[in-house]
Amino acid sequence: MSDHAGREVVVVIPAHDEAATVGDVVQAVRDHGMPVVVVDDGSTDETGELALRAGATVLRLPINLGVGAALRCGFRYAAERGYEIAVQCDADGQHDPASVQALVQAMRDEHAHLVIGNRFGTSDSFDIPGPRRFVMRILARVASRSAGTRIDDATSGFRAVRTPLLQEFADRYPAQYLGDTFEVLVASARAGYRVVSTPALIRERQGGVRSAGTAASLAFLVRALLVVVLRIGTRYRPAPIADKRLGV
Repeated sequence: MSDHAGREVVVVIPAHDEAATVGDVVQAVRDHGMPVVVVDDGSTDETGELALRAGATVLRLPINLGVGAALRCGFRYAAERGYEIAVQCDADGQHDPASVQALVQAMRDEHAHLVIGNRFGTSDSFDIPGPRRFVMRILARVASRSAGTRIDDATSGFRAVRTPLLQEFADRYPAQYLGDTFEVLVASARAGYRVVSTPALIRERQGGVRSAGTAASLAFLVRALLVVVLRIGTRYRPAPIADKRLGV
């Protein structure tokens, strides 16, 4: 990637107690020529120090505020410094740094504002347990209808966002993560932003502890499904992130 492109794209990594993996993840992203900002979400280990040592810009939150708040902090950093595109990437090694460029390229090719990395689009990605995957498929169908295009992995946290939607995320990204992944996708699409999906390699986490266990993740998916059903039944439409359209 050229130096000019490197100034256009920044990788945002929220991290809480990810000392086992964050250094390797940062280094892998930097090996692909992209700057990295790690938001240390109140870690009690050496996450921030190891990320800094690996070459990341580190933003430190005084307490653990959650992934959503950390992402908003990272998106704000990107927007304030004039980056065109921010790529959201996990600190646990699940998201393959080599796929970051695929998300960016899909964004440019499709003239999209939000690109979702689809873990079901590659044969190498890990399997999802049956009940959880069933609910995810239903959410994906709803997201696809809202976006006007096929979205197979509506809850994927491997994403790229570009301006002007990046500025909206910097200002209004929801603090409650897990709730964000689906709701933000739908709200962005209904506000007129172009949302697309592209295959991306997503693996089992390489270390650390899940921010939400399997039971908690499944509970979120069920709650999201109930919200979708209730809102459809009452003809509810999520409040748009922005009441404007912008072609790119």
